[in-house]
Amino acid sequence: MALDGIRMPDGCYADGTWELKMHVTDLHRDVSLRVTGEIHIGGVMLKLVEKLDVKKDWSDHALWWEKKKTWLLKTHWTLDKYGIQADARLLFTPQHKLLRLQLPNMKHMKVKVNFSDRVFKAVSDICKTFNIRHPEELSLLRKPRDPKKKKKKLEETEEDDLQLEGPLLTPGSASEIIYIGPVKGSIYSSPGLYSKTMTPTYDSRDGSPLSPTSAWFGDSPLSEGNPSILAVSQPISSPDILAKLYKPQSLLDKAKINQGWLDSSRSLMEQDVKENEVLLLRFKYHSFFDLNPKYDAIRVNQLYEQSKWAILLEEIECTEEEMMMFAALQYHINKLSIMSSDNHMNNSEKEVDEVDAALSDLEITLEGGKTSNTLGDITSIPELADYVKVFKPKKLTLKGYKQYWCTFKDITISCYKSKEESHGTPAHQMNLRGCEVTPDVNISGQKFNIKLLIPVADGMNEIWLRCDTEKQYAHWMAACRLASKGKTMADSSYNLEVQNILSFLKMQHMNPDPQFIEPITTDINPECLVSPRYLKKYKNKQISARILEAHQNVAQMSLIEAKMRFIQAWQSLPEFGITHFLAKFQGGKREELIGITYNRLIRMDAGTGDAIKTWRFSNMKQWNVNWEIKMVTVEFADEPSLSFICAEVDCKVVHEFIGGYIFLSTRAKDQNESLDEEMFYKLTSGWV
Repeated sequence: MALDGIRMPDGCYADGTWELKMHVTDLHRDVSLRVTGEIHIGGVMLKLVEKLDVKKDWSDHALWWEKKKTWLLKTHWTLDKYGIQADARLLFTPQHKLLRLQLPNMKHMKVKVNFSDRVFKAVSDICKTFNIRHPEELSLLRKPRDPKKKKKKLEETEEDDLQLEGPLLTPGSASEIIYIGPVKGSIYSSPGLYSKTMTPTYDSRDGSPLSPTSAWFGDSPLSEGNPSILAVSQPISSPDILAKLYKPQSLLDKAKINQGWLDSSRSLMEQDVKENEVLLLRFKYHSFFDLNPKYDAIRVNQLYEQSKWAILLEEIECTEEEMMMFAALQYHINKLSIMSSDNHMNNSEKEVDEVDAALSDLEITLEGGKTSNTLGDITSIPELADYVKVFKPKKLTLKGYKQYWCTFKDITISCYKSKEESHGTPAHQMNLRGCEVTPDVNISGQKFNIKLLIPVADGMNEIWLRCDTEKQYAHWMAACRLASKGKTMADSSYNLEVQNILSFLKMQHMNPDPQFIEPITTDINPECLVSPRYLKKYKNKQISARILEAHQNVAQMSLIEAKMRFIQAWQSLPEFGITHFLAKFQGGKREELIGITYNRLIRMDAGTGDAIKTWRFSNMKQWNVNWEIKMVTVEFADEPSLSFICAEVDCKVVHEFIGGYIFLSTRAKDQNESLDEEMFYKLTSGWV
């Protein structure tokens, strides 16, 4: 026993014990324990708590190994098994910590999140508490830094932003802070109820959430803070808010924002997220499954808010006519949101039926449509045949369209010099499988163009189609979009796609009967409704007049319908759903962009954003990552493999986007609501 206190040169004592240094974060105390490598983690924590002799609930605490950035959660493992020796320093710290969460509506909320859970699980718990279905579509993003602002100035403006955007949505005392994720024996466990059998979450007149919403949060303290506010759209109070927010100036800036996505397979603590740090909760994957206003009041509103801010901050391009349509919808939604507090729960059964019928038409699914009630003639595939102007651009030539008699059968367009020659050999033929389809429309100029980029061995062939009328354009555009996915016009979503295109065009119409246009009032604030580009181009009075003109097309919509139309219109924009990353392709000399969407990869010109080549996920055999050189290699069934090195971003982020979209494509309506977390990790983590 006399040898117990003798310390050897290696730091160990003669009896084989050694000192383990720990820091207790709650008490700001350093503590040393005499241990051996055979003691398990649970035993270490027990000895530590006994030595502290402080009466406190330590059940949420765990050990964190700073040097290795690892939580020691396997309490039955020994120190030897973890590889912990005398030089290690451990933190004894709570797993649940405060996080300042910026929601898609730009409002901030203080929440307690489990910093030891993988991000995928943490986001799932956040969404359950907020009553947002399909949490797999969301994730956490670090706040983008504006390179033009100095660091000190930036920190000051961040604090200002919090005040401008509304106070942090935190209840008064620490015990009332929204607690995310169940804790053993805690009153803070949230059931996260969001089944399809629940009663509707919207008011049938204005789409605002009904009062029972708060009861669904069970014993979560969120109900004390009135969670239904998450389903209410709040108008932008001042143009200063818009002016202070970071606006990406180019595609490269957009690519830099995407560097900030957190790794879903690792915990917040492992990724150096600090307590009280601001993180952005955003819809990461642009594949919104079973979006139904009956059960998704909060999800619909937050999606509307994310799309609204994307348009106002010019994160996505849109034409002038589209911008006025978005502004009119925004103005309409703002008006109804303010009115909805006065008109609550005063509706007849007839109104409920009407709204239900309208919502069934607007339901957005993964492919944008749903099964038709009428099967029709399943033996014949519909065809299109009409005169269409066709143009194949070449370098150093002016655009000259040539009229052809075109037939659209299956996924192929055949062009003939005249209708009479349509039984012979076509002058041109185009197979649209895997092509890129982009609209080029100007309603006032009666321009209805469809830009096609058709894959060939050495890249993409560019073809332009010009239609004469909206109706012709809608049918041909819908057929092109389906053909690009390898589907024909016999698909059940074709007619709905045609109707969606027509309604999107109808909302952009101008010059209705002037007697029905309301006079310009002070409640229109164009600086909060359109992006800065158009504010520079026109005077405020001109923009206000155009917004009121466009408002006539949407004035009869209910609140929930207007939000759904806004989301649908956002989805119709050419750049929708493309996540950009800077990459260097094998064989390429300069850096380009890789765009990832829900169904394809796009090689893009970094300057113009033009597609150079497209690869569909449906044609993909497998993808691999060389973690050392940051190279992603994708193999296809009948095309050469694609290899690129990720620049300025961890290739894990790109890998997770590809695997994430593959995971989302496996969802089906007849599945239960539970998520196959392990399948997600297999497809996205790369090393688990």
